[in-house]
Amino acid sequence: MSAAAAPGITPVFVRLKLSLLRNGLRQSAGRRAAYIASVTVALLFAALQLLGLIALRGNEHAATVCVLLVALLALGWAVMPLFFPSGDETLDPTRLVMLPLRPQPLVRALLVASLVGIGPLFTLCLALGAAIALAHGAAASFVAVLAVALTVLVCVALARAVAAANIRLLTSRKGRDLAVLSGLVIAVGAQVVNFGAQKLGSSGLDTLDPAADVVRWIPPAAALGAVDSVSQGSYAKGAAQLVLSALALFALLALWQRSLTRLMTTPDGSTLAAEPDKGTSRTSGALGALLPQGRTGTVMERSLRYVWRDPKTKAAWVTSLAIGLIVPLFNALQGTGSVYFACFAAGMLGILMYNQFGQDTSAFWMVAMTISSPRDAYVELRGRALALLLITLPYATLVSALTTALLGEWHALPEVLGLSFALLGAMLATGAWSSARFPYSIPQEGYKNVAPGQAGLAWISIFGGMVAAALLCAPVIALAIWLHASGSASWSWLLLPVGAVYGAAITEGGARLAAPRLARRLPEILAAVSKG
Repeated sequence: MSAAAAPGITPVFVRLKLSLLRNGLRQSAGRRAAYIASVTVALLFAALQLLGLIALRGNEHAATVCVLLVALLALGWAVMPLFFPSGDETLDPTRLVMLPLRPQPLVRALLVASLVGIGPLFTLCLALGAAIALAHGAAASFVAVLAVALTVLVCVALARAVAAANIRLLTSRKGRDLAVLSGLVIAVGAQVVNFGAQKLGSSGLDTLDPAADVVRWIPPAAALGAVDSVSQGSYAKGAAQLVLSALALFALLALWQRSLTRLMTTPDGSTLAAEPDKGTSRTSGALGALLPQGRTGTVMERSLRYVWRDPKTKAAWVTSLAIGLIVPLFNALQGTGSVYFACFAAGMLGILMYNQFGQDTSAFWMVAMTISSPRDAYVELRGRALALLLITLPYATLVSALTTALLGEWHALPEVLGLSFALLGAMLATGAWSSARFPYSIPQEGYKNVAPGQAGLAWISIFGGMVAAALLCAPVIALAIWLHASGSASWSWLLLPVGAVYGAAITEGGARLAAPRLARRLPEILAAVSKG
């Protein structure tokens, strides 16, 4: 392709982006419905946000709110490609390696094509609302037009530069595992926003002014800071902020072009010989030495390797560990928590016992070949429960200790630990039974955790098991209530040994009760977990 014809690829890339959207919607009615619903929600939220920002016009804290919102939006654009690399097919420039394209026109074409979508439209609405809220006067209005364009372009270029710089990592197996942290980021972000909203409600927006004074010099928020500066008559300051945003855009485009050039001209893993994994046998030997001998240790090692290597299993563990810690600690920090919220960690981790064979997928046939009696099935379930306990017991203890420490109620720690251990044992027991009775497949590709047509099984397995676990914990809960109601709270420490023994006994009982059913239903379980 000649240099004169190269700019003509921009319309082609725009049409390609539209074709990808159109063809994706043709795949299924469910995908169409999900896309239409997401577009509707995004547009509604964008419209409400636009109106809300316009309503801030003239408010003394308008600049603070607008600048910080744009900075948060830019942060979202920066991390989005890392956690959702498959969300946009055009984020992977390695698909264009075989085409005779020059980096500069390719960057221009991809940048224009990137402006097509819900994200850029949402960003445009936010930037437009912020500009209207801050612009006062003809000069500020002119700067506002430039600021809106710069904000959108910097956000899009930032996402593209990050994606291009990390595309080799993101398309590898280890890179795809990075997506499992998305649940953690969302959970932490939601709690931080909630915590921040409560603090702002009590102290007001004045506390954000120092942060906004710094952020207004960081692109792309600096572009909106320029609008506010010009509105106040600080033309030199506004010009400096505007130039800073423009320089950031050019720097991102240069970084993006450099990454594209490197991707187009250097070999990847498909053209290089793979190096052998030198640490596998050493790691296997070290892990095996710490575990029991026989089938129990083998099952535990296999389960722990699933946690480390399988993306879906790792995602479930990361999400459960994060939410189990965040909910009690953030409630304690806000002063609205209770020591009993620490039991939430045991509940979140206990859910991981449900659908144990779904993570095996069609490879469950190898496990089924080793089960010839209820005794073998019992050892299999016991090994999986022990592997889970190896992580959940110290973690539940840590969360309980941190929660009681933040609330200053150390005397309640034995009671909370006893309740947590009893709840964990009940969930392991019901998880073993539901794994044998209601197995379902977990698709290895995409973000769905249930194969089509098996959603009902998943709901019955998880929520039915949770209700059953709560009922199984009733004796220990009743004992705790009776000790407090009868004025014998000083004896609440007895709940620690009682809860630990009760949890261990009920876990053992659940595994023994589920073992015969597992041994009888091996073909049905294999068929159920192989549908993904």
